[in-house]
Amino acid sequence: MKTYIVGNWKMNLTVGESSIYLQKLLKRIRPAKGIEIAIAPSLVALQPLGVQLERAKSKIKLCTQNFYHRDFGAYTGEVSVTQLRGLADYAIIGHSERRYIFGETNKDLKQKVAAAIRNNITPILCIGETENERNFGETADILRDELFGALSEIDAEDIKKVIIAYEPVWAISSTKGAKLAAPDDIAESIKLIRSELKEIYGKEVSEETPILYGGSVNPNNAGAYLTIPGVNGLLIGGSSLISDHFVDIIDLAKRVRS
Repeated sequence: MKTYIVGNWKMNLTVGESSIYLQKLLKRIRPAKGIEIAIAPSLVALQPLGVQLERAKSKIKLCTQNFYHRDFGAYTGEVSVTQLRGLADYAIIGHSERRYIFGETNKDLKQKVAAAIRNNITPILCIGETENERNFGETADILRDELFGALSEIDAEDIKKVIIAYEPVWAISSTKGAKLAAPDDIAESIKLIRSELKEIYGKEVSEETPILYGGSVNPNNAGAYLTIPGVNGLLIGGSSLISDHFVDIIDLAKRVRS
């Protein structure tokens, strides 16, 4: 199974700044067998960065941070996943900032997952509990609800096209009072996710579904997170905007994989 390193740039960098930053990465990142690198710039930068990557013949993939689930129609101001076909290889779906700031529900997310798959874009489904939910012992229930709530409109075969990202809300750097998640806590949650997948979809899906970890990932902790059993990569926020940090994390992934 591949190791995935995905950088989520969130609402940062202009189109010009994104291009300059990508050029820095292209000079420093070397492809490695079994390592899939993807970046998620702002929506306005996807197309020009796609051209830049194509000209450089780079294997870095593009990931969209958001899209509307309808393929086309009278939805002023929206961009459909159909319009992103051939441009983005991956799509982040269900990030806590979309859930808690923009009010996206499991109903919204299941439509997005289905839309991504029918348009041949791999969904990266984010799930994770808040600090209060964890303190009240609700982690397992939240992970189950968010996982199956977002997967309910696709069949068992299409589940194999999904990547899961475990992002505990309390550990994301943009969350007030964020804390670093201990490897043992992450391992426990990853085990829960795989157990739930096994119960509904069987052993093969449980073992072969890539699960990433995201939450205040940086070069100091990335190595430890990548060695957690069942973790197949990282979804990185702030550190993906610092070229030295992002490159260091990629290099760590290469060493861990070797």
